[in-house]
Amino acid sequence: MPTPFATSEPAFRFRQGTRPLLISMPHVGTHVPPALAERLTPEARHVPDTDWHLDQLYRFADELGASVLMATHSRYVIDLNRPPDGASLYPGQSVTGLCPVDTFDDTPLYADPAHAPTDSEIAARREAVWRPYHAQLAQELERLRAEHGVAVLWDAHSIRSVLPRFFEGKLPDLNLGTADGTSCDPALAAQLLAIAQSNPAYSGVLNGRFKGGHITRHYGRPADNIHAVQLEMTQCSYMQEALPFGYLPEVAAGIQPQVRQMLEAVLRFAQQRAAASA
Repeated sequence: MPTPFATSEPAFRFRQGTRPLLISMPHVGTHVPPALAERLTPEARHVPDTDWHLDQLYRFADELGASVLMATHSRYVIDLNRPPDGASLYPGQSVTGLCPVDTFDDTPLYADPAHAPTDSEIAARREAVWRPYHAQLAQELERLRAEHGVAVLWDAHSIRSVLPRFFEGKLPDLNLGTADGTSCDPALAAQLLAIAQSNPAYSGVLNGRFKGGHITRHYGRPADNIHAVQLEMTQCSYMQEALPFGYLPEVAAGIQPQVRQMLEAVLRFAQQRAAASA
């Protein structure tokens, strides 16, 4: 019988900034409570589906004055970018759930299928990890909007560039998602896409295979002056895509300027909106 879920780790790490931008990193966490880790396969204990090293890739965030919210727990504990009821983000397509039971390679997470989480354990994980993260996210967006008149949420993600379970071939390098144009102003999305496509060394798309997960879709409310954008990056553009999943500074240096330019464009947009409504 699985041990009831408990964790000694806080649900997130947070740095408050000074400008109307919140960068959310819901899949950078690697912590798995020991009692849960014992139930996982040896492969799963390496948490291979982590959005590795985004804190290093976005190390300029503090210079920009952005607030930064980072998950601590692995998405194998609970996926912070899924709806709390576990509804599919892409009906009819292969997806992983709120509390996943398989890896991106479609292999089991649990050594014994009987050790998969029960409904009561999922509820406990949701209360301990999911709700605190989202409470902080919502609180900071409201603070930014109250202080600046506008807030922009940037949901930062990365993924292996080749994952047959989810998409054919190689994924474009910079995948912007705005929930098919509903989570942020179309003019901002157009500016961001132009920057994503400005360097021929990297490919960029808008609302392709990744249109934004629960965070982008739920919090993006342009009519209320809260704009949300998801960026899903290929990991090969800044790190090793296989064990030991090392960060590659010289490789990352190629794409970092584009990422920074996009966030600078976000801040210009926010400043213009704030001035217009003042």
